[in-house]
Amino acid sequence: MTGGGSLTRKIIMFALPLIASGIVQQSFNAIDVAVVGKFVGPHALAAVGANGPIIALLVNLFIGISVGANVVIATCIGQRNRRDIGRAVSTSALVALIGGLALLVLGVTVTRPILESLDTPADILDAAAKYLRIYALGFPAMMVYNFGNAILRSIGDTKRPFYWLCIGGVVNVILNLFLVLVCDMGVHGVAIATVCANFVSAGGIVWILTHEKSDIRLDLRAMKMWRAQLRKIMQIGLPAGLQGMVFALSNVFIQGAINKFGAAAVAGSAAAITYEIYCYFVVSAFVQAAVAFMSQNYGAGLYSRCRTIYLRCLFLGMGSCAVLNVLIVCFHVQCLSVFTADPETLRYAMERLTTVLAFQWIATTYEVSAGAMRSVGYSLTPTVIIIFGTCVLRIVWVHIQSFTSFPRLLLIYPISWTITGICVTAAWIYVAHKTLNRPDSPHSLPSAA
Repeated sequence: MTGGGSLTRKIIMFALPLIASGIVQQSFNAIDVAVVGKFVGPHALAAVGANGPIIALLVNLFIGISVGANVVIATCIGQRNRRDIGRAVSTSALVALIGGLALLVLGVTVTRPILESLDTPADILDAAAKYLRIYALGFPAMMVYNFGNAILRSIGDTKRPFYWLCIGGVVNVILNLFLVLVCDMGVHGVAIATVCANFVSAGGIVWILTHEKSDIRLDLRAMKMWRAQLRKIMQIGLPAGLQGMVFALSNVFIQGAINKFGAAAVAGSAAAITYEIYCYFVVSAFVQAAVAFMSQNYGAGLYSRCRTIYLRCLFLGMGSCAVLNVLIVCFHVQCLSVFTADPETLRYAMERLTTVLAFQWIATTYEVSAGAMRSVGYSLTPTVIIIFGTCVLRIVWVHIQSFTSFPRLLLIYPISWTITGICVTAAWIYVAHKTLNRPDSPHSLPSAA
């Protein structure tokens, strides 16, 4: 990532497996939604879809912390600090395990109270609560996979995690169809299938790391929490995780407002959100590319190269997301028919696509800029701006508006993306001037770079 060759090509080759991984990972939930929507009914679809924002709220803290692990390990690689690489890997693995178990407890205990507080329609409440309790059993595996993926990204390896995610995806599809169509388990069946798939993917990641030949090899018998590495990971990752949690909290508030429109609105929103998440993974892939490439180059003292990486990741992410947004809106009939044929559900889904997804490419501006700041050690700055620019504005919008229409409720998404994008990009320009406005002083680079 710090060597010669076409930088744009390296970024694209790094990002493509991440995009594919994100699509496969989201397909775990999308397949759940599609199977129950097609073979069980719109109420089952709504029961599964109502849990999306809640799941994001529970897991986003540790997903953000995994970004810190990625930055710390990649920086150590750029500096050729072999001792700290091993310590950061060991610490990251233990954080993943502890975090996953904590999420399991939370998911089992707080499920129903959260759903009730969000005015989840009574006709889907029981099924939604049961789905999330079963889904929570897979949280430890989900954390192990995501932290292991972050460790492998630090050396530029995005392919092997993708392969194991694909294997998990196949398991998910087979079990979904078997448990729903053959065993008639409905919502419970799709939840069990997703849990099994998560454990398959996590097991593959652990196998890769324990058999790795490079400095990121994980020795399960020598795992230990190292205080210095934990502090560095938390300094970068905790603000990112808190940002993700608050971001998800704002979406939980909006989900509460959506619930008031009834089960059809919940189901339609769930179908449309699936495509928003697919598009987000395109953006996220280039954000992760910016973090990994810039962290290594910053650690190696290649400051001018960091600026180039930022601009290329920004425009590649924005362009890719915009193309995908347009294609989905243009082919909305084909996209939405995968989930349901119910006319009322389709109407709500289409309203969300044209109000939210069509403008999602705007979010690339603050996502890539925030990742760039974290790669040079400024994690709290983008967190504060994004919390205000997206989360606070959305919560205020829900409370002060009297929503007479579904699209009016959702209008806050493009508004908040635009305001936040302007502010975070301006902050990055200031941070880049402070940190990168100096001559390159490259360290001796590892051959793998």
